[in-house]
Amino acid sequence: MMEKTFDPREAETRLYQDWESSGAFKPKEDPEADPFCIVIPPPNVTGRLHIGHALNNTLQDVLIRYRRMLGDSVLWQPGTDHAGIATQMVVERQLAAEGNQSRRDMGREAFVERVWEWKAESGGEIMGQLRRLGASCDWSRERFTLDDGLSAAVQKVFIELHQQGLMYRDKRLVNWDPHFQTAISDLEVENREVQGHFWHFAYPLADGSGELVVATTRPETVLGDAAVAVHPDDERYRHLIGKMIRLPIADVEIPIVADEHADPEQGTGCVKITPAHDFNDFEVGKRHDLPKINLLDREARFLTEDDGTGGLGRIPAEWRGLDRFEVRKLLVARMDELGLLREVEDKLVMQPFGDRSNVVIEPWLTDQWYVDAATLAKDAIIAVEDGRTTFHPKNWEKTYFEWMRNIQPWCVSRQLWWGHRIPAWYGPKSNEDGYSVGGSPVAKIFVAASEAEALEQARAYYGDRVAVESGTIPLASGDTDSEGHDTLTGVVLAQDEDVLDTWFSSALWPFSTLGWPEETPEVARFYPTSVLITAFDIIFFWVARMMMQGLHFMGEVPFKDVYIHALVRDEHGQKMSKSKGNVIDPLELIDEYGADAVRFTLAAQAGQGRDIRMSKDRVEGYRNFTTKLWNAARFCEMNECKPDAAFDPKSVKQTVNRWILSECEQTVKAVNAGLDNFRFNEAAAAAYRFVWNVFCDWHLELAKPLFMGDDEEAKAETRATTAFVLDQALKLLHPFMPFVTEELWAQTGTRDTQLITAAWPQLDGLTDADAQAEMDWLIGLVTDLRRLRAEMNIPPGAQLDVAVIGTSAETSARLERQDTLIRRMARLAGIAPSDAAPQASAQTVVGEATYALLLAGVIDFDAERGRIGKEIAKLDGEIKRLEGKLGNERFIANAPEALVAEQREKLADYATQRVKMVEALERLAAM
Repeated sequence: MMEKTFDPREAETRLYQDWESSGAFKPKEDPEADPFCIVIPPPNVTGRLHIGHALNNTLQDVLIRYRRMLGDSVLWQPGTDHAGIATQMVVERQLAAEGNQSRRDMGREAFVERVWEWKAESGGEIMGQLRRLGASCDWSRERFTLDDGLSAAVQKVFIELHQQGLMYRDKRLVNWDPHFQTAISDLEVENREVQGHFWHFAYPLADGSGELVVATTRPETVLGDAAVAVHPDDERYRHLIGKMIRLPIADVEIPIVADEHADPEQGTGCVKITPAHDFNDFEVGKRHDLPKINLLDREARFLTEDDGTGGLGRIPAEWRGLDRFEVRKLLVARMDELGLLREVEDKLVMQPFGDRSNVVIEPWLTDQWYVDAATLAKDAIIAVEDGRTTFHPKNWEKTYFEWMRNIQPWCVSRQLWWGHRIPAWYGPKSNEDGYSVGGSPVAKIFVAASEAEALEQARAYYGDRVAVESGTIPLASGDTDSEGHDTLTGVVLAQDEDVLDTWFSSALWPFSTLGWPEETPEVARFYPTSVLITAFDIIFFWVARMMMQGLHFMGEVPFKDVYIHALVRDEHGQKMSKSKGNVIDPLELIDEYGADAVRFTLAAQAGQGRDIRMSKDRVEGYRNFTTKLWNAARFCEMNECKPDAAFDPKSVKQTVNRWILSECEQTVKAVNAGLDNFRFNEAAAAAYRFVWNVFCDWHLELAKPLFMGDDEEAKAETRATTAFVLDQALKLLHPFMPFVTEELWAQTGTRDTQLITAAWPQLDGLTDADAQAEMDWLIGLVTDLRRLRAEMNIPPGAQLDVAVIGTSAETSARLERQDTLIRRMARLAGIAPSDAAPQASAQTVVGEATYALLLAGVIDFDAERGRIGKEIAKLDGEIKRLEGKLGNERFIANAPEALVAEQREKLADYATQRVKMVEALERLAAM
């Protein structure tokens, strides 16, 4: 006998262990099975499951379980990302909390060893949390972006791109995090609106004939200005183009240039150009061949040593070594003293912050490694244009194309210790004057798979007379020949200190996780992968780069379809954030309601292009759905509905059974269509409607008279049909609600397989138009009669007579066949034909016939009129109040959008209720 309720806390861990230990998550080895593969977007090894992870992995698991049951050879490839900056930050904080030495005191080797220790003890917690969600990944194949195999793939790609001229070193602006002292990606930059200022400064013309006024939010960059730009069509300044300005404080001359970057409508129309400290200015500087004057060091302090850009000489001696924001104050004060501060304007400005360091990010000029993304992007653009890869929803292709067609060089180096160390070694480079000797000459780059290979390359380059060895700092040593020329006698090669951006290794994820660069069976079978499911915010950072690398190294797209899911917001449509206090923890939801309810809530709302509104109420509602399903299965058990291997669904005779099988087949088709087209919400809605509204609410009620009747053949058929349909329902729901369905599968019959590997429903030829029409008619009639009873406030236990007027022959025959069911479900004493509707009756029309509920002696008409009148008056008061509220312009302007929508919804609901009450009153008035 089944338990009264399903206990997720007890069942989920047990069922998951059963699946995993049985090998259910592994691809089937049938060579005839179609391959289906999804690579999981690798969560950070430092990560914890958040609601976005829950949505993303629920949708992946829905497809994985569906395709597994369809009979495909399914691989869901799991793994984690080493998350360079995040992981390094965690361990550095740990060291600080222990009062130990910093990473720089420890040294690189000891620090990296400590990070590996942390990873072994604490990393990867999120993988256990994904198990709690029910993710059916093949954990035996779990990968890590720093494991040996993936490291080999990263190294091979770097070396080959370098050999092909697509990987190179360059001095460009990057997002520089002064706290972590590394370049970071745009995704790691959080732009915040803060209270700031526009400082308006006068720049004197060098010939003393006047001045130009410029405005800036970053006065400290004034000393790095290389020009002032005006629009070429701006009549106010056209005569000044080509003239020189005397840059205050720095006391150097800079030109006035014509460039469309200057907007005549903004401020004075004059723009200071600082190529070494602003991304837009960097591009202007390239167009006009302006010098890149750097002012800052790695910590965003003003220079104390000459870096060769000319910045040190512009900085007053007393400002050198000071923090950028301290210099800001000093520079504004100095400009004021010089009489050149024209205005200070309060202004909200967008300021970039490091998402982890929480310090202001600085555009900074550094030497970094870059990928020629523009070249790699060409094939990736064509692959989406010609349909080899398709985005769902389609509109995200526009976003993809816009970025790819305007792509910039991809900075792939990071100034960290945790990550893939760049396989490049440095030494002095020969030139026509011989070799530079002494100091730290970093000019010649040797890219190699190992130090030994780099030394071999260097010996070939320098020749037999030069001793080559490795060290921590690149050095050159030499002697003087008989003619007084320097000659090179020894070289020390040093490996690049930097590591590669984590996005570089994750760009190889679809093929490196399958074993590439080795020619593994998994690469041959599962590449290209089938689907990628991810969020819109990493289309640029991950999806596009996987497209580029996959096409370049594998010759094929990495995935055929890309499904972009929406954001999960709170119940009011607000974006979740810790500061708002509206973050929903999926693990807490799983603890309270079970994983099935959480999964179904997310899938049921995952409409393409529509954000999800998440609330506990919704999850509780779908928890109730699991309860409804459990109770339905218990009802089936109590009525001896057991799976029958000999049951032929095409042989059934009872109308109610033909109807439920017809509904079942249509539902299978609807769920298939939803999942095949990534319309998860439509698939979930179809399954939900069938199980709750059709099977539980109607079929089980309609089957009761047959279960309790004397017709043994009809009883046996209905039991077998009900058990069969329950099995199909469990299969349809399994991708969405794996735990409760697996438990019910085991408890409702003797099985030869777990539900996770059972065959997906394959129903055909069961659609029965006649049975469908008759049962739809019956359900419509019962629904209307129940509605009339409710509106007329008829006591639930009252058995009423119904007079039927104007029936066709077909309806008369249906009434005769279904008399017992109709009377039972609508609580009627009898159904009889009539020529006209009797007095004191409530009427409804279904099809061509009118059905009149006889109310005489059942209700007090005067009391009921009074009750309904009071209800209408109460509704009128609520409607008037809400109309006044919504007519108040101040309320509409100031109230949160979600609150306004809620009030409008209430008003519409009250109006609908009033219409029904008025209709009920009008019926009574006619009696």
